[in-house]
Amino acid sequence: MTTELDRVYREELGRPVSVLIRVLGDFQLAEDAVQDAFASAIERWPRDGMPRNPGGWIVTTARNRAIDRLRRDQNFMRKAEALARLEAMDTAEEEVSSIPDDRLALVFTCCHPALPADARVGLTLREVAGLTTAEIARAFLVAESALAQRLVRAKRRIRETGIPFRVPPDHLLPERLPGVLAVLYLVFNEGYAATAGDEPVRRELCEEAILLAKLLAVLMPDEPEALGLLALLLLQDSRREARFGPEGELVLLEDQARELWDEARIAEGLRVLERASEHRRIGSYQLQAAIAAGHAQGSDPEVVAAVYDHLVELDPSPVVQLNRAVAVALAGRVEEGLQLVDEIDGLDGYHLKHAARADLLRRLGRRDESVEAYRAALALEMNEADRRFLERRLREVGAEA
Repeated sequence: MTTELDRVYREELGRPVSVLIRVLGDFQLAEDAVQDAFASAIERWPRDGMPRNPGGWIVTTARNRAIDRLRRDQNFMRKAEALARLEAMDTAEEEVSSIPDDRLALVFTCCHPALPADARVGLTLREVAGLTTAEIARAFLVAESALAQRLVRAKRRIRETGIPFRVPPDHLLPERLPGVLAVLYLVFNEGYAATAGDEPVRRELCEEAILLAKLLAVLMPDEPEALGLLALLLLQDSRREARFGPEGELVLLEDQARELWDEARIAEGLRVLERASEHRRIGSYQLQAAIAAGHAQGSDPEVVAAVYDHLVELDPSPVVQLNRAVAVALAGRVEEGLQLVDEIDGLDGYHLKHAARADLLRRLGRRDESVEAYRAALALEMNEADRRFLERRLREVGAEA
């Protein structure tokens, strides 16, 4: 039962929190009520069995816990208004399962431009995706206490400034879109390649990000970057089952068993990308999706590297530069790829930069330097799958040196 409870917590946390925030307009009360509901599940489900609709049970129980908390509230006006909204909720299990998805509205709330940029991503990962404060802190390489304070300040600002819980009206969507796209991409990435821990992939985060991206594409069907992001997530996720071996070890793209790739997801991603390409505006997510499509279709590595040349013009961030360098090397220009890696400013604390450099040095036969680079990578934090892969490569290169 503990495993099932953990699964429900991972998969269902975002929905009841978003439902109660919509009703209450209070992040902290919604969070506390949902945590109370899960605490009750821990006590009751092993004894009574798991309910037919676990998510609906959590929403109903959280609603009741919120009512209990409000009845103890000394602020009569706050209590009366919130109680009226809670008591008007229809929490029949069948109805709860079909509640319109409030998570997209919650994403827009968490990504409101009135909030500091560094708080938007963390708040979305916490409230929508259900990551713990510790997990988010590891993802951004900050102290857990500092991140916790950042989230508290963001929620206080939402409450004090009256930031609405809603998807913005049409005329505000274009200016709000870039921040939302960036956050959905980060949610997916944290699921696709967990920053730390024993689980290299968190499937529920990948599925959550894809679902929200689909909702956003329905909301903005003529926005090419919304379509580009959705295509990118679908194409990346198509390789999920092939990225790790039976012992949880990382499998590089060129070594993956293509028969494990999800052909239906690839086809869906290619269709969405084609819709995006019908628009004249080309953005970074469309280019990244084109790169993922190239991998899925087995395109010439030089073609993929050429797309990266265009991408780095739009987004010259260090991570994009690193990916471009690797693509150049995979196209047969290993010396040039290594030079590009060495020219990147920053990323010294990013293990994949050192890992990429180590691999290119290995390909060039510079074994001692490769060993040194692998050791530099292993000195940094990463998930266990990456660590096992790099340790194996270090042993192989060390034996050859």
